[in-house]
Amino acid sequence: MADNRIRIGIFGGSGYGGSELLRILLGHPNAEVAFVTANEQAGKAVGDVHRNLYGLTDLRFSSPPNNLVGLKDIDCTFLALPHGQAMEIAPRLPANVKVIDLSGDFRLRDKDEFEQHYGREHTAMEAQSEFVYGLTETNREAIKNARLISNPGCFATATILGLAPLVANNLINGRVVVDAKTGSSGSGAKAAANTHHPQRMNSFYAYKPFTHQQVPEIEQELRTVGHWTDELVFMTHSLPVARGIFASIYVEARDELSAEELKRVFSAYYRDSVFVRLVEGSPDINWVKTTNFCDIGWATRGKQLVIFSALDNLVKGAAGQAVQNMNLMFGLCEKTGLGLIGTNP
Repeated sequence: MADNRIRIGIFGGSGYGGSELLRILLGHPNAEVAFVTANEQAGKAVGDVHRNLYGLTDLRFSSPPNNLVGLKDIDCTFLALPHGQAMEIAPRLPANVKVIDLSGDFRLRDKDEFEQHYGREHTAMEAQSEFVYGLTETNREAIKNARLISNPGCFATATILGLAPLVANNLINGRVVVDAKTGSSGSGAKAAANTHHPQRMNSFYAYKPFTHQQVPEIEQELRTVGHWTDELVFMTHSLPVARGIFASIYVEARDELSAEELKRVFSAYYRDSVFVRLVEGSPDINWVKTTNFCDIGWATRGKQLVIFSALDNLVKGAAGQAVQNMNLMFGLCEKTGLGLIGTNP
């Protein structure tokens, strides 16, 4: 890593995740984007495809390099590709290159669970065993020493951050119900029948009931946080907004907990986590849009708790968290390049 600048390659830069990676990394004081790939946009200027970046970079999209073994002058690669593609690339990259995968290819440690929830064969389970799960706030020390990172899903990030303090302190007794909602950008940049704006702007509906691919990811990681054996009911809904995830998490506690006691539990657990903000009452996705913050609030009634978790699905739920993990992997301050302030309104 020459001159303290991390030479970066981005695979898959034309989608929303790639766009956000570029937005963050172009302003990162220790990063230098060496190349960014895109199949359909190869040859085009980044600023012509992502108009918010117009005039900010001379980068052009390129086709993916054929000789992955030859990328030894790259320090870090981000794989911002559709599910199924990273498993073809990651095992072929040089051993000196750090990898952060934003897809679901390496999140699940169980091959059968992956194939059931993602509907495809996993062809790189040997490589999967070397990947570290990249939820920074619960896995910080392992991330610091990792070469391969599997970035969490956006729903998983919101849900695990909302539940981790309760699981770690063994406060849950019984079923947990998660009612989670997401904006349309979570479906990617290409329009589809159920994500097309005229269809979605005045609509509200549930999707993938009981079958969302991030359910096993959430349960897998909660078992690493503490004693997790409770039933998880997880429902996802489409919000008529472009960005943001909001999760309402309903929990029955072992004992009665006041709002003040719950605040002490969350404050202690996240005392070293600059990107988790604890708010009074309910957070709002408007407060976290375009930032790397996850805002968490709560309400209590005896043993009944509800935890509210809000984040930007493209930043803390994807690209921002990926850069947060990169910072740790290269010994930088966790918040380097991520001083992203939201807007009002």
